[in-house]
Amino acid sequence: MRVIHFADLHIGVENYSRTDPETGLSTRLLDFLNALDQLVEYALTHKADLVLLAGDAYKNRDPNQTQQREFARRLATLATAGIPVFLLVGNHDLPNAMGRATAIEIFNTLEVPHLHVGDAIKTNLIETPSGPLQISALPWPRRSALLTREDTRGLSIEKVNERLQSLLSQGIRSLSKKLDPNVPAILAAHVTLNGAKLGSERAMMLGQDHALRPSDLHLPTYDYIALGHIHKHQVVRDNPLMVYSGSLQRVDFGEENDPKGFCVIDLNPQRPQGRRLTNFQFEEVSARAFTTIHVDLPPTTPDPTRHVLRAIQRSAIADAIVRLRISLTANQAVQLRMGEIREALSSAHHVAAIQPQVSDERRGRLPTNAARNLDTITALSHYLESRNTESGRQEKLITYAKSLIDDDHPQEIPEHGPSPAT
Repeated sequence: MRVIHFADLHIGVENYSRTDPETGLSTRLLDFLNALDQLVEYALTHKADLVLLAGDAYKNRDPNQTQQREFARRLATLATAGIPVFLLVGNHDLPNAMGRATAIEIFNTLEVPHLHVGDAIKTNLIETPSGPLQISALPWPRRSALLTREDTRGLSIEKVNERLQSLLSQGIRSLSKKLDPNVPAILAAHVTLNGAKLGSERAMMLGQDHALRPSDLHLPTYDYIALGHIHKHQVVRDNPLMVYSGSLQRVDFGEENDPKGFCVIDLNPQRPQGRRLTNFQFEEVSARAFTTIHVDLPPTTPDPTRHVLRAIQRSAIADAIVRLRISLTANQAVQLRMGEIREALSSAHHVAAIQPQVSDERRGRLPTNAARNLDTITALSHYLESRNTESGRQEKLITYAKSLIDDDHPQEIPEHGPSPAT
């Protein structure tokens, strides 16, 4: 029995994008769909028995019609081939009010064959081409559904989280005791585990995060524990294997060096409970590259621009999302020929920022004649540096300024700034 585990698809992330001339869609939307296409092709070619999404199909709670259509097309391809798909509800799939539907609830409502939605803490029995499979679902919890006012009256946030953690742990342990020991079992959970290495998910957080202990989920009755919510792929524990698949596509520069892909799990139904895993592998997909170019100019550099151009030539920037950081003195900043630098970066998919970082000892006010020679973006970069603006915030403001200067519609501001998401 072959299961494909992935998570945090986040269709709808469109930062650093442009319009694709052939389809009229955002190129970043196409990036995320392309990663999903690679997974679908693998599932078809390697005869997967089930595809499991461990939460967060979309970026937003209210995906637009185009995003829903493109996601549904890929699911239909799998379902038509007889491959069941299990969709766990993540925090980005939840509505912001009680009574409203989740972003993926429509598949249950329409009773689409081979599509299953995990929207409650319960065990689902799914028929696959290789036999039955039990999937215990731990979706992102709705606090209001688990905790009454009496439960939380007078409690601090920490105590409320402890109470929620206890309820979730009890719920999973209760499910594990009711599993059929003769049928393979997977636990699918969209959670933060204490001790896991975080990715960029915190910058995209909707609502309040909470964390569970690994021991709350690491139960020997399961053959595999499929995790979602954290974007960095990692094996949390062995025996049974407990794994974050990570996100399928890079969201921002916080994931620049992270491999992206999905997990492939082979189970032998004939083996005893908890010992059915026969193979595990991480299949990397071709994801959009993020590249940071760091240039540290010696104070005696006679031609700063030439030095920067050589650094760009040594970097892999073709079709990548690029940011350029130049450490230099105030006098060198005035000498930069920004037109030549932008031309050298023209093969990039998107230039997120060009950031001259003036050294502290030279960060005073520029001479009037020097300031007159600066273009708008460089002047803004100098100003932000002088105000000790955090680098992520600088990228946001520079990206927005570029869109205004180009007299275009303001682009979506990158997700990785320092301001907490709400």
